Amino acid sequence: MSNSIKTDLRHSSLFINRELSLLEFQRRVLEEAYDEANPLLERAKFLAIFGSNMDEFFMVRVSGLLKQVDGHIADQSADGRTPPETLAAVRKLSLELYRSAQNCFRRKLLPRLDKAGIHIKNYTRLNKSEKESADHYFRDVIHPVLTPLAVDPGHPFPHISNLSINLAIVIRDGQGEDRFARLKIPDTLSRLVPLKRSSGAVRKDGTIPHHHYFTWLEQIISANIGTLFPGMEVISVHAFRIIRDADIEIQELEADDLLESMQQSVRRRKFGSVVNLAVYEDMTQGVRDLLIENLDIHPPDVVALTAPLGLSSLWQLYNHVERYDLKDSAYKPVVPPAFSAGTSGSDIFDAIRQENILIHHPYDSFSPVVDFLRAAARDPNVLAIKQTLYRVGQNSPVVEALLEASECGKEVAVLVELKARFDEQSNIEWARRLEEVGAHVVYGLIGLKTHSKIAMVIRQEGDGIRRYTHLATGNYNPTTARIYEDFGIFTCDEAIGAEATDLFNYLTGYSTKQSYRKLLVAPVNLRQGLEALIRREIKHARDGSNAHMIFKVNSIVDSEMIALLYEASQTGVRVDLLVRGICCLRPGLMGISENITVTSIVGRYLEHSRVFYFLNEGHEEIYLGSADLMERNLNHRVEVVFPIEKPETIRFLRNEVLANYLRDNQRSRIMQPNGRYKRYKPAPDEKLFDVQEYLMQVKRNR
Repeated sequence: MSNSIKTDLRHSSLFINRELSLLEFQRRVLEEAYDEANPLLERAKFLAIFGSNMDEFFMVRVSGLLKQVDGHIADQSADGRTPPETLAAVRKLSLELYRSAQNCFRRKLLPRLDKAGIHIKNYTRLNKSEKESADHYFRDVIHPVLTPLAVDPGHPFPHISNLSINLAIVIRDGQGEDRFARLKIPDTLSRLVPLKRSSGAVRKDGTIPHHHYFTWLEQIISANIGTLFPGMEVISVHAFRIIRDADIEIQELEADDLLESMQQSVRRRKFGSVVNLAVYEDMTQGVRDLLIENLDIHPPDVVALTAPLGLSSLWQLYNHVERYDLKDSAYKPVVPPAFSAGTSGSDIFDAIRQENILIHHPYDSFSPVVDFLRAAARDPNVLAIKQTLYRVGQNSPVVEALLEASECGKEVAVLVELKARFDEQSNIEWARRLEEVGAHVVYGLIGLKTHSKIAMVIRQEGDGIRRYTHLATGNYNPTTARIYEDFGIFTCDEAIGAEATDLFNYLTGYSTKQSYRKLLVAPVNLRQGLEALIRREIKHARDGSNAHMIFKVNSIVDSEMIALLYEASQTGVRVDLLVRGICCLRPGLMGISENITVTSIVGRYLEHSRVFYFLNEGHEEIYLGSADLMERNLNHRVEVVFPIEKPETIRFLRNEVLANYLRDNQRSRIMQPNGRYKRYKPAPDEKLFDVQEYLMQVKRNR
C-alpha cells in the first residue's frame, strides 16, 4: 500500500463497488439454501428469498445502471468504475449466482425434498394417474382462465407484466405458415399445482400427510396447449419471464398533490422498461430474437437458465406445506416483564413512567407497541398521538389503533411515507382511510424520505401534560417484527419528548429547527453528530487510551464515513463492524484498516437494527436508530438516532447483544479485503455458538 493511498483515504482502490457488494450479500443468502445444517424447507425458503432479492436488485439497481449507460453518464463510482464497467461486472456476477441457485435447486434440494416426501415432478415424469389429475385440473380450472394473444400485423405484441411467467408459442396454420402467440401463466393460480387433494394441506381429520405431490403450472399448460389452437399445429412452446424497471421517480416540486402523483407513478411502474429476460436454455434463437426485438432489450440482458424460472415461487412450498419437522422449531416472542400479562390502559403508562423500557424483536413480542397505541386511543386522558409510518403492511393493527383514536376524538397526526418502495399502494390506502376519519395526514418533506420510526402520545396528567415516546430501529409492522431483528424503546424522558415534538413540527409544518440536544436527526445533525462521536474516539486513541467502536448496521456505503473509519483505524481505534448487507469499506488493509473487522450475520432472522457503540474511555455510550451509513440516510432522509442512557441497558446491549454477535461462529461470515466473505470455521475444541439461537434461549428461560 503506497504512502499516497495511506494519506488519500478516498482513493478508489480503498472502496468496494456498491452493486457488487449487494450481490455478495445475495451470495450469503444463497449459501443458507446450500447449508445442510438448516431444515429442508428453510433451505427452500432461503432460495425463494434469494429469488425475490434478485428480482428487486434488477428492478431497482440494474435499472438505474441501464439508465446511466443509456444517458451516457460517465461519472465514476467510489471504486473508480464507470456505469458500463459496473453493469458488465454486475451481469457477470448475477449470471454466476443465478446458475449457482439453479444448481442448488436441481442437485441439492430436489433430491432431498423427494426423499423427505415432497415430490416436485416435471409433467413429463408424471405417471398415468398423476397426468390424469393434472389434465383434469387443466380442463376444469386452468383452461377457462387462459387468454392466448396472437402476434401479427393485426395484433401488436402484447404488454408483458413485470415478474410474470409467459409462454412463447410457435404455431403453424393450415397453409403451412408459422405464427406466434403469447400466453401469460395466470398468477391467480398456484404455480406449484397439487396432484393430490392432501398435497400442501392438512387432512380433514387434522393429520398432516407425509407425502406431497406437485407439478409446475406452466408445464401442465404447455402439455395441453393444443386445445387453445384447434386446427393448428403447435411447433414449439417456450417459457420466459421478465423483470421491469420498478424504480419510481417523482417530480415533487411540480406535483400539486403528492398522493395523486404517487398513485399515478405506481400505475406507471407496470410499464417500466424491461431490464431482464429469463429464458430456458433450449429456447430457439428465432424466438429469442423475436422477444429481444419486441421487448426492446439488449442481448446481454437475456439470462438462459435451466429450471425453474422465478425461484420466488418456492415460497409456496414453505407457506403451504405443513411439515413442521422440516422447518425451524417454533418460537413464540415473549412479553417483556415490564408489560406483564394483563397490563393495559393506564398500567402501560405507569410502567413507562417507572423506567425506560427496551424491547428486542423478534425475541420480544411486538404486542406492547400495539397495546401502547390502543391504550392511547381509549384513554380519556390522552390528548393526541403523533406517529411516522414507513412500512406497516396490510391489516395493520397499528393503523387501526390510530383510526380508533381519531374516531374517539383524539388529535391524530400521522406522517405516511408514500415513497416507501414497494409499499406505496398499501400506504396510499392507509393514508386515505386516516384522512376519512379526520386524522391529520402528511406525506413527508419534498426531496426527503421519512424513514424515522417514532410515535408520541401526549397525555393529560394533573395540571400538566406528559409525553410518552416510542423510538425504534424497525417499522411499525407486526408481521415483519416476527422475522426482522430490531430494537425499540419506550420513554417518558421530557427532553426526548420535547425534541420529538420539534421533530413532528419539522415534519408537519415549517419548522426550521437546526439543533437537537439528545436526538441525532437527519438531515439536520446526524452526520455531524456521528462524526463528532467518531472523532472523540480517535482523540482518545491519540491520547493513549483504549478506543473501541462497534457499529451494527445494514449497509456502509458513505465514502466520507468510510474515510473517517479508516482514519480511526490508523490512529489505533479498534473498529468492529457488524454489517448485514452492503459494505464498501475494505477491512484488513495494512496501514489503512488493519484494526477494522467486518462481520455479516445471515440466519433465521433478518438482522435489521442499527446500533452505534463508543467506548469513550469507559464512559460507554450507545445510540440506536433507523439510519445506515449511507449518503441517502445521512443526507436525503429524515432519520432519528437516539441515545440509550440507562446504565443497565447499555451493559445489556454491550455484553448480551453486541459481544455475542461478535462471538457467533455459526452464522457469521468474515469480510476479506477483496470484498468476498469467508464463513467462520470454529476450531475443533471451540464451543459452537449461534447468537440468534442464544437470544431465543435467553428469552425462553426468562
